[in-house]
Amino acid sequence: MLKQRLQQKLLQRLSPQQIQVIKLLEIPTMQLDQRIKKELEDNPILEEGVDFDEDEQEREESTQEESETKDDEEFTLEDYLEDEDTPSYRLAANNYSKDDKREEIPFSTGVSFHDHLANQLGLRVLSEKQKNLGLYLIGNIDDDGYLRRKLSAIADDLAFSAGVETDEDELEQILYIIHDFDPVGIGARDLQECLLLQIQSKDQNLPEIGLARKILKYNFDEFTRKHYDKIQSRLNLSDDDLKLAIDEILKLNPKPGGAVHDSHSRTAHHIVPDFILEEVDGELILSLNSKNVPDLKINRQYSNMLKSYAANKQNATKQQKEAIVYVKQKIDSAKWFIDAIRQRQNTLLFTMRAIIEYQEEFFRSGDEMHLKPMILKDIAEVTDLDISTISRVANSKYIQTNHGIFSLKFFFSEGMQTDSGEEVSTKEIKKILADCVNAEDKKKTLTDEKLMEILREKGYPIARRTVAKYREQLGIPVARLRKEL
Repeated sequence: MLKQRLQQKLLQRLSPQQIQVIKLLEIPTMQLDQRIKKELEDNPILEEGVDFDEDEQEREESTQEESETKDDEEFTLEDYLEDEDTPSYRLAANNYSKDDKREEIPFSTGVSFHDHLANQLGLRVLSEKQKNLGLYLIGNIDDDGYLRRKLSAIADDLAFSAGVETDEDELEQILYIIHDFDPVGIGARDLQECLLLQIQSKDQNLPEIGLARKILKYNFDEFTRKHYDKIQSRLNLSDDDLKLAIDEILKLNPKPGGAVHDSHSRTAHHIVPDFILEEVDGELILSLNSKNVPDLKINRQYSNMLKSYAANKQNATKQQKEAIVYVKQKIDSAKWFIDAIRQRQNTLLFTMRAIIEYQEEFFRSGDEMHLKPMILKDIAEVTDLDISTISRVANSKYIQTNHGIFSLKFFFSEGMQTDSGEEVSTKEIKKILADCVNAEDKKKTLTDEKLMEILREKGYPIARRTVAKYREQLGIPVARLRKEL
């Protein structure tokens, strides 16, 4: 049996304005500039410029009132309505004839990696079918320079998609030609083949080159695992001969595709700091990097339009009323956006000041050893903001200091207690760990067990598995792979 009844619930919902602030808060300065430009394009009410307070605005309006009434180009509601029906011929210029010569300014661009290979293929004397097969193979070479697909699969693709009958042997012959292209090593199917192609292009009369070729061809697994003692024993080599051969191999490029500049696929990523911190006369001064963020204001002509409508409201037509509703919506939207930008800037500064105060010792010295353990919750408690807000502030933001540019996430880390009971940041431990590895004897590299003992001697009681975790986070390979001759 169905029953109807009233029930009251207390729900917490975000308003559209709050959602807008949240979205603006998490984007960095570079994206904020683009977001503002988009809003300026979408909302005609919004424009660049410094806004005045209401009193100053009224004073300026009163001084300009007389001149505005005499201005034949005054912006009125009627002008706005007429703009909606502006015929297309008034918006486009048609002052070109068929005889006009249109000259376009040429611009230079880099040659893509695959175009570079295709150009070399065009210089070879090949049949039409061979050229098409070569272009198809080149299209399957990845940006590192490798052909990672099997020739049998490529042959099947050509048969089904292009209707071209071929086999592995024919494709192998074309690939052999591509292997001779620049840079050397292009079109290899694995790392071993890539390095062999490069070493075979060198002078084989040199003893170290011939030896390096033998190592790559017959002892590749031992080489990758750095089992140099096994290689030395199998080939009956002296320490010097082995070192010379290994040095030649280390000069080779494991990713030959990266040797060709590709302006289409590789773009430079510049870091634009969101904050700038300067130390002046011993005082830390924080500012927002708002160099590319324009000041925003409401277009005053639209505000005057609303005032004009309010004075003649009773005589307004239906079309005028609809236009005013639209204008009012756009004015409200512009006000919300300006307020959201203002809230974003205030929240960013407020949060960053709390981080600087918490990590003041580091910001003054620039020494990672002075970083304190700090998590999102610590700053949330200091600022009385939600942890999610602190997370959004720290996301993809950077600060420029006298000691370099740092990601805000750099300042957040877990902590642990030393033997003396002092709370230290895990970044401090990682710094000591990295220093130990950098200073080690590369012929007798330090194992995780030995690194654990060194850290414990320094007063950091951590387990071997923790040492391994920190080492991996720092991108440091295991002891055997760090070994050098």
